[in-house]
Amino acid sequence: MAAAVQHKFDVRFDENNQEFSIIGSMRPQRAEDLDLCAKLFEKSLQTVKGTLYVNVKRLVRLNNIAFRVLAGLMVKACGERPDLRISVITSSVVGWSTRKFATLRNINRNIVVEEYDNEFYPGQAFVENSEIISLLRTQTKMTWRHERNILDRHGIREGMSVADICCGIGDFVVLLQKEFKPARLVALDHSKSSLAYARNVANDFGIQGIEYIYGDASEMLLEENQFDFVTCRHALQIFDRPELILRELFRICKPGGRVYVTNEKNSHCLGEPRGESIQWTYNEVAKILAHFNQDIEIGPKSRRLLLDAGFDDVRMESFMVTNLDGDPQDFADIIESWKNLFAGSMTALRKDDPQFVERFRRGFDDHIFAALHPKGYAGWPIWAASGRKPQ
Repeated sequence: MAAAVQHKFDVRFDENNQEFSIIGSMRPQRAEDLDLCAKLFEKSLQTVKGTLYVNVKRLVRLNNIAFRVLAGLMVKACGERPDLRISVITSSVVGWSTRKFATLRNINRNIVVEEYDNEFYPGQAFVENSEIISLLRTQTKMTWRHERNILDRHGIREGMSVADICCGIGDFVVLLQKEFKPARLVALDHSKSSLAYARNVANDFGIQGIEYIYGDASEMLLEENQFDFVTCRHALQIFDRPELILRELFRICKPGGRVYVTNEKNSHCLGEPRGESIQWTYNEVAKILAHFNQDIEIGPKSRRLLLDAGFDDVRMESFMVTNLDGDPQDFADIIESWKNLFAGSMTALRKDDPQFVERFRRGFDDHIFAALHPKGYAGWPIWAASGRKPQ
């Protein structure tokens, strides 16, 4: 069963998922204004067994009249049916909702509140590590030499409405603003510390006109069909359910617009001399990321993921960042940061034995040696892909 009640908010019930969703701004003048919502809620209860999920992840406003109506419906339902459990699903992006609905737990213990994105990003703690910031800036510096022209081939143009989702510390979005002069440019990320850093970077460079937004990439509050071009770089690979992000990128993109993603396949990193040691270590990088529910091998899968998400006219290409792209020391600095992250905090968390860690670190050191050797070669492959949202 599915139904919708239109006002300044939408109310829907998904029978298959036993999920009652409220989206938008719910600010009635009278309790009677929510009669249709109440009827749909009561009708939904007739089909639910076990747990009813009340999804308020996109309920951005709620006045006291509406809260009393919703609270009354949930408390009444649990009071009449001791077998019923109601799980209210909130998001940290709408900060008040978790606190407000959590009070219902004191009235009926069968009402619980779960913050959807509380532990949703397995790679978030690593991304927010302050030691990685300099690494991210150096990475963008090296990839931009390739991506500047790739973005052209994938259709970005001056004057477009552009969004960079999972913008991180914002260095890429600054380059977009300088190079392509979008009519509108939104930068969204789920890390408040990264957004704060991004704003400072923009201020330092005197960049104006970027809208920085705190948000969950898998449940954005941005309206649908807004952007001509949407970018999302190196993010699908650190998310345990990339299809959820792609669904949202599709939603906010205009029909005919394009979504551009980049991803890696770290086991294809290479270097000479000492190629065998380097290869072993990067195979292990893929395994340790998989241990933390991240897929650092996702690059070549990008075409399939875009097609499965509903895009057509998928364009795909790969490029190799190397020690020959400018200063070899920049490449070596990236590998040094990888070593500290992968063979440092991650091996410690996985409780790897010292012999493994020593061999693991040696591969990174050998990659650095290859990058700085006068006759050496070191590479890091990246796949860039974009898909068009059908008209």
